[in-house]
Amino acid sequence: MAAKKGSRKILVLSGPNLNLLGQREPEIYGTDSLADHMLRVDETAKQLGLTTEKVSAQSAAELVAAIHAARSTCDAIIINPGALTHFAWSLHDALASFAGPIIEVHLSNPSSREPWRHESVVAPVASGTIAGFGANSYVFAVHAVATLLSTEK
Repeated sequence: MAAKKGSRKILVLSGPNLNLLGQREPEIYGTDSLADHMLRVDETAKQLGLTTEKVSAQSAAELVAAIHAARSTCDAIIINPGALTHFAWSLHDALASFAGPIIEVHLSNPSSREPWRHESVVAPVASGTIAGFGANSYVFAVHAVATLLSTEK
């Protein structure tokens, strides 16, 4: 069950090691911190009449718990699962239980990187994936959510 119509709240999930954005491999992920990205998410969401709840977690269990809680409080989910993208079937199953739009987001393009990054266990249950646009990836994801929510009946 999604949140009540009109509340339009997005849960933004950040997986392991994203707390190190801006410090870890800036040549791949850029120099912006997770806080910088989340500030842009909040600004974009506000412009589009949306609110956000953000969870940054270092384990799949924490992300699964947040997804379960969002079933009754949020209308959509934006998730950057980090390396959990490729093997955390618990995330797949939890997201499959969520009724609203789900956007998978990545700063880099996993398909252009190491072969083990090419498969996503999240993609089959996501409404769509936005990857490879750096800092704009999150902004595009918020716009995608707004579009999908506006077309829901």
